[in-house]
Amino acid sequence: MQLNVSKGAFKTVLAVMLAGQALAARAEGGSFKVCADPNNPPLSVQDGSGYENRIAELLAAAQGLKLEYTWFPQRLGFIRNTLKAKVDEEAEAYKCDVVMGVPTGFELTATTRPYYRSTYVLVYRKGGALDALKRPEDIDHLPAETKSRLRIAMFDGAPGTTWLLNHGLIGQGIPYQTMTGDAAQNAAQILAKDFADGKIDMVIVWGPMSGYLVQQNPGQLAVLPMLSQPGLKFDFPMSMGVRRPDKARQQQLDELIEKHAGEIQGILRSYGVPLVDEHGQTLPTSP
Repeated sequence: MQLNVSKGAFKTVLAVMLAGQALAARAEGGSFKVCADPNNPPLSVQDGSGYENRIAELLAAAQGLKLEYTWFPQRLGFIRNTLKAKVDEEAEAYKCDVVMGVPTGFELTATTRPYYRSTYVLVYRKGGALDALKRPEDIDHLPAETKSRLRIAMFDGAPGTTWLLNHGLIGQGIPYQTMTGDAAQNAAQILAKDFADGKIDMVIVWGPMSGYLVQQNPGQLAVLPMLSQPGLKFDFPMSMGVRRPDKARQQQLDELIEKHAGEIQGILRSYGVPLVDEHGQTLPTSP
């Protein structure tokens, strides 16, 4: 026998099921179990100071659940050792259930609706020739001698490196690793120190990292958002990741993201994360 159920009725049934699961989890002292890197500022930090930590706290509180972490360096094998790792071989339970920040459509997980979209940003040291820039492309008009003296941090495979190549600046690039070999230092921490020590003048980095660099070097750095162009994309949506079969959790997170969108954006703005719309246009820094 075939049942004809309207889309609205299905959503109602699913909402009731999700609410029942949440109530059962609270009754059993359940947890909102997050997989995270213990030292990946400004995203996640074991002391709870990252913006993903703050958003996880918000979502756990919204469900009346205790926040619980599984910590593992976000390097190769992160998903395998966290989200897809069972507590033990005999158990059905997994070590953790949610990765707070993955690219929308990430191939290793199912992903929620995007909860923010950001863009790469040109970050430069104030007080020099780069102060004349009004947009990144203005660097083309600087004197050749000035450009030859720039010390530019550069990441292999990043869109910023392609941009540097297109603008004749690859020769001024200083190679950096996206994933450092030392779990005690991530790329953002290394860049912040190198800016402070005067080792670099400029870098093109993912938006959240730019906010961290500015906050770690108050009054010393300026930023210019990068705009996507044909053949070179700079803005991307970010989601939360869950295991592919975990449809109920995915739906529940979608609803939480929609319901708490304003609070989530407020947290991101407090960390200096540049937010853009689906066309890559910069959103206001305040609601």
